[in-house]
Amino acid sequence: MSAPEGDRLRIAVQKSGRLSAPSLELLTAVGLGFAPAGDRLFCAGENAPVDLLRVRDDDIPGLVADGGCDLGIVGADVLGEFAAGAGVRPPSLLRELGFGRCRLAIALPQGLNWSGPASLAGLRIATSHPRHLAAWLRANAVAAEIVTLSGAVEIAPRLGRADAVCDLVSSGATLAANALREVATVATSQAVLVGRAGGLDAARAAIAGPLLQRLDAVLGVRGSRLVLCQAAREALPALLPLLPEVSTHTVTAIEGDPERISLQALCRRAPDWPALEALRGAGARDLLVLPVERMLA
Repeated sequence: MSAPEGDRLRIAVQKSGRLSAPSLELLTAVGLGFAPAGDRLFCAGENAPVDLLRVRDDDIPGLVADGGCDLGIVGADVLGEFAAGAGVRPPSLLRELGFGRCRLAIALPQGLNWSGPASLAGLRIATSHPRHLAAWLRANAVAAEIVTLSGAVEIAPRLGRADAVCDLVSSGATLAANALREVATVATSQAVLVGRAGGLDAARAAIAGPLLQRLDAVLGVRGSRLVLCQAAREALPALLPLLPEVSTHTVTAIEGDPERISLQALCRRAPDWPALEALRGAGARDLLVLPVERMLA
């Protein structure tokens, strides 16, 4: 589908890093296809009037805020850092996407004592999130020096550039590898979808609307499973409580055997092996657990 340049939607995503691959997977899940990227920053849409811009994570809020892009997928930590800047109108938060979860945390070298935020008084704290850190220090009435770095924050104490760090933490392995221990959480983060604060014009809104509906159809069932089985009708009251987080279920009579039913249940998470074994023990047979990619109500 082709469209004039002014009638095409442009989405910014991280070119490389922890959000890059999941962002592209999500866009594929909602039906978008793009020309092979390679090292190119701009990728034309192949099956819809939607183009992709692959850039640094830190650049995405600004690109959406100034209209260079219409939508963007970015870390909530990066969005918050941008929004805390003076005199800026940040993009609007449209959706929380549920991947790229991490936290912005204070970490200290193993030999440095911690008895609460006051322990940071007078210390130098290295971070790539100075606005988040400054707000947290103010909230805790702590006077400390903020050392702003664009990368390699975790090695700042070893290099003598800081006494502590405020950095993104996922598993904690990087902190441990640099002899640091996490002591406090400044903020939590995940991937989010953002859009222009003033909204889109009519042409772009007409493209974005169905995409957001598709996105909700994918996000709404992420992690869900469809559980199918057969059982005696009298076993149904015992089976339903054993299904994990059922959002809806359907019971159908089996043709030719009115005393047996087919049960179909949409569960918000996958049943583990003990749950499946309990279902079998309660009379379920021919159990199937299927992934759910999307669901339109």
